[in-house]
Amino acid sequence: MMTNILENQSRAAQAALPWLERHEVVGIGTGSTVRYLIDLIAADRHNLKAVVSSSNQSTQRLQAAGIPVVDLNEVGQLPVYIDGADQTNPARELIKGGGGALTREKIIAACSRRFVCIADSTKLVPTLGAFPLPVEIIPMARAMIAERLTAIGGRPILRAGYITDNGNHILDVHDLVINDPVALESALNQIPGVVTVGLFAQRPADLLLIGGDAGVLQI
Repeated sequence: MMTNILENQSRAAQAALPWLERHEVVGIGTGSTVRYLIDLIAADRHNLKAVVSSSNQSTQRLQAAGIPVVDLNEVGQLPVYIDGADQTNPARELIKGGGGALTREKIIAACSRRFVCIADSTKLVPTLGAFPLPVEIIPMARAMIAERLTAIGGRPILRAGYITDNGNHILDVHDLVINDPVALESALNQIPGVVTVGLFAQRPADLLLIGGDAGVLQI
């Protein structure tokens, strides 16, 4: 099973290559599927001007491959952003943040004309929520936010020993059935102390590339 998942991640990453804008600055995300993409880009790195990275982890991998990494403030809008997901539904709404980079990922997605999501077929589900929803929070607000999340039926668990690249904490919210991702994203964003919610529904992916045993499904 694990072999199939890895092969399908590789298929999805390969399918994303034609969407990269040649000789442009592009956005690259974080995670296991994106690692395949970075390795593929490295083999053809001279055709990209530079990359805006969503995490320190991806930045280190990109720089080790000789790919220039630049600050988003230097470039403004990007032609394309390619990233993975922890879950997606057929409406291209996502849960992201299992790797802890949800805030930077959401910022780059918002600054990109096209958002391409690459994932293996296990990530495509009818309804979001089986994967715990990450919520990046200001540490001093943890107890209050946890109480609010419990009140809506969630079971928030502090990601132990983890600090985001922004210096914050993450609550992973279990037991949610997310029937209206846009409304939930909006509601959670209003809680004081919430930095980012790992729902990408108000700005969903423009294209899903789902790697499966039979090939790559485009949605």
